[in-house]
Amino acid sequence: MLLQDTVLGIVGMNALAVLLVIARAPVFGTTLYRPMLLNVGLSIAPVVVLGVGVLAVGVLLAAGAPRGVGVAAEVLVVLVWLLLLPNAGYLVTELNQSHRKPGERVPEWYDILLVLSLAVSGVLNMLINVFFVQLAYVALRSNDVDMLLSAEVRWLTVAVLLLAAFGIYLGRNIRVNSWDVLRPWRLVARIVAHLRGPGRLAQAAGFTVVCGAFFGLMHLVVIGPLVGAVVALG
Repeated sequence: MLLQDTVLGIVGMNALAVLLVIARAPVFGTTLYRPMLLNVGLSIAPVVVLGVGVLAVGVLLAAGAPRGVGVAAEVLVVLVWLLLLPNAGYLVTELNQSHRKPGERVPEWYDILLVLSLAVSGVLNMLINVFFVQLAYVALRSNDVDMLLSAEVRWLTVAVLLLAAFGIYLGRNIRVNSWDVLRPWRLVARIVAHLRGPGRLAQAAGFTVVCGAFFGLMHLVVIGPLVGAVVALG
């Protein structure tokens, strides 16, 4: 029941954010701010890819595919998911009023709630993604739910959140997209060139640590009770 309520709440928060973005144009006579809708779609993408990927791997294994093929498929799903994961939390960087234009008669309270909904939905999308991967990792490693409380899973969670935080930094500061990995050498060159700038490495490290700590603490608050419930039921 707790998991069901959490998932419904996350779906509802995403729906509210989308509704506020879409309704803003006809209600207040403004233009639709499409980048926000795109970012919501990208934020949802990781969990969709994860779900489809897990289903595909399950079908492969059920069809009698060799274990090596199953493992390769699992690794591919995880890599694609990890590349997309920063998109889930990227909405936290939308916590600004840059979409407001002079002359618009949109109440400030409306835009405050709009950007808050976007940011909160991004945080929740990030957390539920990590939780589902924790469950999948435990299922593959031992199928013992008590492992969710192990140091191994906790360190894995820390590593994933830090990688995602660094990805968010790259997306916001040098406009890196997940699909840029298709040109790896160009991507690496852009990242290295950026980090060589004065103070950039310290800035990137600071953002990654602070943003990772933020997501980690939110993970304890939101996902902690879910983990406890799963372990208790197991």
